[in-house]
Amino acid sequence: MVNWIGLVYRLWTFFQAQIIHMKKLILIIVVITLILFLIKKSNMTWRQSILKATYPLIMLKGKLFGNDKEMKVNMNHVIPQKSFYTLMAIKNNGEILSFTTLKGKKVIIVNTASDCGYTGQYDELEKLYQQFGKQIVILGFPANDFKEQEKKSDKEIAEFCKINFGVSFQLMKKTSVIKGESQNEVFKWLSDVQENGWCNRQPTWNFSKYVINDDGVLTHFFSQNVSPLSKEVIASLQ
Repeated sequence: MVNWIGLVYRLWTFFQAQIIHMKKLILIIVVITLILFLIKKSNMTWRQSILKATYPLIMLKGKLFGNDKEMKVNMNHVIPQKSFYTLMAIKNNGEILSFTTLKGKKVIIVNTASDCGYTGQYDELEKLYQQFGKQIVILGFPANDFKEQEKKSDKEIAEFCKINFGVSFQLMKKTSVIKGESQNEVFKWLSDVQENGWCNRQPTWNFSKYVINDDGVLTHFFSQNVSPLSKEVIASLQ
């Protein structure tokens, strides 16, 4: 004989459990929706917004374990075989920048991209630029070399950087920074021992950074994993 009371009780218990699970699921969905709503920036895609929000987590490795393996230093103070000041580059607006105008200033050269996990470094580079003022020059070279993470036009790049990160340092014309026939001559100098005297490290990813001192000597290379506001980068400018 069927125990109807027991069966009804078990069904009621089952449905109560399902309702509880549904409430938890709805709560989770609501929380995730709110988080995404807070993350989404009006002038960024969802991908860009999420990458900007998670940038601190991406950089956590360097803070926990140090940056020794992510940098190279000109320990022997090797002088370039080809003068840094013979170089030139094209600005974002099409004007030519002769590097002779950079004499007497420390320079940071960095390859950049808008859709990268390290794009948050635009903000840190701008803070570094404001911190040191006229003592340094920062040149950002947008490039689409790594996973096609810079598909924007030069005009779009300038707008993106200004609106979302307040970038006021000099952006250059979109180019190629990795070794090959189309490599920008500035990055050829930065990654060719025969030209800079000691460093053969091409950019390892977007936001690799090179520091040139006020005598035109390449002194440091920092990978994308080193924050522009790290103690190592700041020390290289002092």
